[in-house]
Amino acid sequence: MMELILTVCAASQLSLCEERHLQFLWNGSVRQCTAGAQPYIAQWAGEHPNWVPVRWHCDVPGKQKI
Repeated sequence: MMELILTVCAASQLSLCEERHLQFLWNGSVRQCTAGAQPYIAQWAGEHPNWVPVRWHCDVPGKQKI
């Protein structure tokens, strides 16, 4: 399991941004996930047309950043 952390901004107000966390099955490394995330991001963006993905990275689900 891998978590894709998207930073998305409102299409009508690009200064209004939020993080979205998407979990999916992934058999590769975190780095490979970040590089291969475009299809998942494109699908999410198609389902959420009022939001624009601006940054993303992958991590292990539940990992806390300190």
